[in-house]
Parts: sequence; structure tokens; C-alpha cells
Amino acid sequence: MKVAIIAGGLAKRLRPITEEIPKSLVEVAGKPVIEWQLRWLRANDVDSAVILAGYRYEKLIEFLGSGRRFGMSVTYVVEETPLGTGGAIKNAEPYLSNEVFIAVNGDVITDIPLSKLVEVVRGDETAMAAIALVPLKSPYGVVKTTRDGRVESFVEKPSIEEYLINAGIYAMKDGIFQYLPEVGDIERTTFPRLATEGRLHGVKFTSNYWKSIDTIKDVEEATNDINTGKLRIS
Repeated sequence: MKVAIIAGGLAKRLRPITEEIPKSLVEVAGKPVIEWQLRWLRANDVDSAVILAGYRYEKLIEFLGSGRRFGMSVTYVVEETPLGTGGAIKNAEPYLSNEVFIAVNGDVITDIPLSKLVEVVRGDETAMAAIALVPLKSPYGVVKTTRDGRVESFVEKPSIEEYLINAGIYAMKDGIFQYLPEVGDIERTTFPRLATEGRLHGVKFTSNYWKSIDTIKDVEEATNDINTGKLRIS
């Protein structure tokens, strides 16, 4: 199975770390984000990756090469100007068509089992895509009080399971390309249309590890999570 790793963003919120490297090469617990991703993908029987690169793409090519040392076959599709998430996937159509494939944002570290997404897409002939959904995690600690206003307890950054967010991980049929924009984000163009047509599934993952690396604080938190065993990827 193939994966498209969307790794072309400018990563401005991670400056100065990303002044010379793309976000996918930011180190978390001693390894670049993309190495954690390739380990996770191999554990999920993905053996071929198409890197949708842009900013500092040459650094990704230098690090990953052919992908052989990671047990993967890696190819690259480089965008000359930013295309957005939808445009980036469409730009790689020649490498991804004719099969169900995975697409993942290049800043995600997770252990979500991809088989569940793939099963949903393959099991519904009308479905065009399935997206992974994870609970919203509060950026703040939460204070619980009694009815009379006494502080009962403090909960540090809890997951709010009644609210689900897009995890940036998708299983897609090759028919998706007719829905993708030349330029634009899939979250604002393709997915709303598919949802209206009833062709988009959401699959909940409430007990798996998931972290998007957007800021230096995210790097620090994910590093601590990995070092304390909250994420286990061989």
C-alpha cells in the first residue's frame, strides 16, 4: 500500500528551527518527525511513500534518499509554489492512482491503526474517503467544581471526547482526484463536498496516541511522551 506524506509547508510557527529544514525533519526524541512516521507506516504494512515536498525539499531528499534504510520505497513530488493539501495530493496523481492509498500530514506522530480506515473505504462502494478522528485535547488544565462552587479537582489538559477533530490521516480511493482542487486545502474544498454527497466516513480513535507538531511546545511534549512510553513504535 502507498502513502502520500504532505510535507511542503513553510512551518513558520517552528522558526528558528525550520529556517534551514522542513517541518518533517524537526527532531522529536532524537529522531525527525518523518522517521517516526515511516516506522509507524511500515508497522501498518505500508511499503511505498510519495513525499509531497516543497519548502527545503532538498533536505528531505538528502535524509530519506530512496527510503531503503527505512524499509520503504520513497519517491518525491516537488511543488514549485504552495498548492495546499488538496493541490499537493492532486499533483501526485500519477504516483497514487489505481489503488486505495493513505494520505497523512507531515507533522503528525501517532500509532493509529490504518487498517480500520482502509476497511471502511473498501467496505462501502459509495465511499470516496475516510478520515481519522481523535478527541479534542484542551490546551489548558481544567478545574472541576462542586455545585456550591468549591474546587473539587484539577485535570491537566484533558481530552474532550464529545468533540472530535480531524487527525490529518486519510484513506482514499483513486476516484478522489476528480474532487481535488488544483490549488487549495482538502479540508475546505474536497471534504465538505464529499460530506454533502454522503461519500465521506469518519473513523473514531479515542485510545490511540496522536500529536501534531506545530510549535516548539509540541516538540517538547511529544518528546516527553515518547521518552515516558506513551508512544510505542518499534
